[in-house]
Amino acid sequence: MLPYEKIAKILRVDKDTIRLLEEKLGALTGKKEAMAKIVEENEAAIRNRLDFLGLGRKINAKQVYDALLSKIEADDTELFKVLGSPSATSSSDWQRVLEIAQNIAGQSEGFFLKKEKAIEFLINQPPQKILQVLNYKNVEEMLVKEDVFEIFSALRFVEGGDWLNEKFFKQYDGLKPSDFEKRKIKVLALPERWAAIAQNFVRHKYHNISHLKELGVIYTIPLSLEISGETLRNFSLILHYFNEIKFYSDLFEKFANDVDGFAQNLISLLRGDIIDKRLSQISSEKTQWLIVQRYLAKDDENDWRLFEPHINPEALHWERAEKILVKVGQSLNNLSADLAFWQNLNWVGDYFQTEAGIDVLVSFNLVDMAMSLVKEKELIKYLYHHQEALWNKIFCEYFGEEKMEELMKENIIKGWFEI
Repeated sequence: MLPYEKIAKILRVDKDTIRLLEEKLGALTGKKEAMAKIVEENEAAIRNRLDFLGLGRKINAKQVYDALLSKIEADDTELFKVLGSPSATSSSDWQRVLEIAQNIAGQSEGFFLKKEKAIEFLINQPPQKILQVLNYKNVEEMLVKEDVFEIFSALRFVEGGDWLNEKFFKQYDGLKPSDFEKRKIKVLALPERWAAIAQNFVRHKYHNISHLKELGVIYTIPLSLEISGETLRNFSLILHYFNEIKFYSDLFEKFANDVDGFAQNLISLLRGDIIDKRLSQISSEKTQWLIVQRYLAKDDENDWRLFEPHINPEALHWERAEKILVKVGQSLNNLSADLAFWQNLNWVGDYFQTEAGIDVLVSFNLVDMAMSLVKEKELIKYLYHHQEALWNKIFCEYFGEEKMEELMKENIIKGWFEI
């Protein structure tokens, strides 16, 4: 099997899509062997990790899958210990974990919505369910005693999507760059009182951590999902959010130069807009790339955009989170050798045979494996983080990560670019 055919099989795309990409990008950059290099690196990484786990290359899919899940569980146990055995139902434990993550990720500053503007939004559109739950007559009374960042975080899981989209977020139409300011990313462990209220929200999302890009807040809900691998998955997600918030903050600041278009650009970013119509091929020499700022396969694994050349900011944030995770290991009781196992595996995966002799794709991606652990009882296996990371890897092999991020930021509103 030729390298482009192998990559096409892993990505589930027509092999001609990858062949043409290889031809055009090879001609453009002079890197004729890039696809072969990716395939070789992929194989080397798989052999290296299977050797580390004491397994040979000639094993079946279930053995690989089980070994990776066991590795996640072992690393999770160690991370849990070095973080001081935090309780997922304790707000103070969560705050400590958030601050550890913040210190390791770096005290990142960003361009975020001013607190005064957030208060104004709450006064203009009072969150009735929150007022009722907390037993306040009005927003003014509530904000004398309550933290605005906490209330904003709770909007997501208390008020519901219909009210947020139809009422509250409509206010964002009038936002101006002057409504934003430079400040540090805030980490916030919500108090225990929110746990019961948030249960349905957490059950749906499979994690008890979320973020507010426009406010620069990462928050946790003190609830345990009681699922194996919870600490590693949650800690990685926190690190991911630091990267994601910084990425979008850079864009908010960039768009501040266009005062008239600022609000619409901001709203587009917060919605995660992506192109919804196929591109017509303009140049026979150039390649067209979509910018897909969501994990489309979560909702539809056959979405047509997944089969077009594309890059994904989410996969970039995860790549960086996993690099920080190794730093966590170095600073916390020398866990680095264990956690380094997962570094640079974002895009790695291959087909292994089942016991019945059927080829199935196994992802070596930390997030895919962690999410597979969440859904293990339902036998649902995750692959999409790995496949999106592989598209990024292809682009970076030709142009580098810096160029990829630059083109993402330049073209994210348009949703595509040509190179």
